[in-house]
Parts: sequence; C-alpha cells; structure tokens
Amino acid sequence: MDFFKFLAPIEWVVAWIMYLCHQGLVFLGLDNGPGIAWVLSIVGLVIIIRILLIPLFFKQIKASRGMQMLQPEMQAIQKKYKGKTDPASREAMSRETMDLYRKHGTNPFSSCMPILLQSPIFFALFRVLNGLVPISTGDAKPIGPIDASVASDIESSSLFGAHLSDVFLQTTDTQTRIVIGALIVAMCATTFFTQRQLTMKNMPKSALEGPMASTQKMMLYVFPFIFAVSGVNFPVGVLVYWTTTNLWSMGQQFYTIKRMPAPGSEAERLMKERQARKAAAKGIVEEAAPVIEQPRGQRQQPKRKNRQKPGAARPATAASTPSDKIEDAPIEDEPDAQDTGTSSGSPKPKRPKK
Repeated sequence: MDFFKFLAPIEWVVAWIMYLCHQGLVFLGLDNGPGIAWVLSIVGLVIIIRILLIPLFFKQIKASRGMQMLQPEMQAIQKKYKGKTDPASREAMSRETMDLYRKHGTNPFSSCMPILLQSPIFFALFRVLNGLVPISTGDAKPIGPIDASVASDIESSSLFGAHLSDVFLQTTDTQTRIVIGALIVAMCATTFFTQRQLTMKNMPKSALEGPMASTQKMMLYVFPFIFAVSGVNFPVGVLVYWTTTNLWSMGQQFYTIKRMPAPGSEAERLMKERQARKAAAKGIVEEAAPVIEQPRGQRQQPKRKNRQKPGAARPATAASTPSDKIEDAPIEDEPDAQDTGTSSGSPKPKRPKK
C-alpha cells in the first residue's frame, strides 16, 4: 500500500469536502448521523470538483475541436507517408504531425486532461471509503475530520439498503447486489452516452473518417466494458461518485454543444435550424446577401462571336451604309484579264476614281 502514499493529501481534501457538505446538509434540515446526508455529500463532492475543473473542461472542448478541424490535414500527412516504413519517413511524418498540432494549438492529450485530473480524486475517494471500517474500529488512523465516530456514521449510511462501503464481490445480500448491479449499469450507460454525445453530435463529417475516428468509435465501447468489469470491485460510494460525474458531464456537454457547436457538425446544423424557426416565429425574414456591383467604368460587356477586333476595317453593308452614300464610296471593279492582258497572278490595275 506504500504505492498510494502520494494520495494522502488528496484523501485529506476529499474527507474534508465530504464532511463540510454533510454539515451543510444537516444545517438545511437533514438528520445528523447515518442517513442520506452522507450519500448526498458524495454528490456535493462531485459538484465542487467539477466546478473547479470548469476551466479545464473548456480547454478540453477547445482541444477536441482542434483535433476535429485538423483531421483533413492529418489524413493528408498519413496518405503522404502511407507504406513508408524507413526511419527517415517516420521521423518526417512525426515532425509534420507535431507541426500540425502546434499550428492548431492542440494535441491528443489535452482532451484527456479533465479525466486524468479526476483519477487521483477517484482513487482517493476509493481509499477513504475502503478505510471506513478500519477507522471506525480504531485499526486505522483518522483521515482529516473522519474519525472513528464519523467513519461509523458514513459506513452505516445506505442507499436503498446498500451501505456506502459495500462491494459487489464482498457481499452476499441479494438486495445489496441488485442495488450495486443497477449502479454499475448506470455508470456504464452514462459513460457510453457521454462519449457518444461528444463524438457523434459535435464532430464534422471529416473527423468521422480515418484511423483516429475508428479509434474513438472503438473507445466508445471499450470504456463501458472496462467499467462493467471493474465495477464489481468498487464500493457503492465510488459508484455513486462516478455515475454523478457522468451525469454532470452529460449536462455540461449538452449545454456547450447546443450553444457552441463545432463548425460543420450535426450540432451546428441543428442550431441553425432552431435559429431559423425562431426567426420565422417572430416574423423576421432573413435578407439575401447584397450583390456588389462593379464600378461602371470597369464593367466588362459581353462580346458577340461575330464582333471584330478593335482597329480592324469594318465592312460596308447595306444595313450599315446609307443608300444615299453608296455612290460616293470608292468602287473597285474587278479587273478584266482580257483588257489588261495580264494573268491572274500579276498586279491588277485600279480604275481612276470618278
């Protein structure tokens, strides 16, 4: 257990947050001692932690959008080096990929930051709940304000008959197992829908293709399976914490996706449809974009196919030459080869003008 010594400060913080939330609920009228107040104190722990992580949540959304927007360029790099396994090509591919991340100001690990930061809190709560029985019997040291009497109250608190420290594999009570099984199903379901909400509704079509999209779809089913297998070893309090965390994430993502969807995503299309319906209900007609005309002096006129180039002599026709000026026009008669005595290849003399 020495491996978890670094969690001692986090366990102390978790214990104090739970204790203060419980005292606040008692102040609002809930009974002191064993009861629903300690279950709700875990919910209060989730709310406080998630409020503190809101700035990181927005960074996660920004990083996720950046990863979505760079997918076309990422696919181009992968296509460029497809089938090339030599060290030089691999190094060049890695360099171009990192340059692409710097260009968009994101990286694959930014979107995982909130989950990574919650992991120590998750394990700290796990250790606090697992240590309730030894603390209540005096076999373990108190954790912050959780001494023997407080630990006994928390351990005796229950949710539908299941104590906060009960574990599925360590109990034989049927009702307790049913409650824990329902909490495991709720934890896995909320995990699945949280990930699906983020990947399917807030991604452009370009981000739903390629190796990274395939990995995300695979993780969509892998995470719930992992929680289903490991959930049988979690105390009831930890299952309550994780399910509440997922519900908070779903609500937070729903608000963010609805208000600030990623460009080109399904959520953006739905937002534009809502805006159009609201505008139509208010009688607002969207004006078409104004057509910008070119200045008069720069407008190009369409050219006819039979129009000659500037400077070329315009042929005289009956339609263009007035009849009263035909006689004044110079007339060139066809040369008579017999009169001139010249061949068709020799110069043709012109008649004098009248």
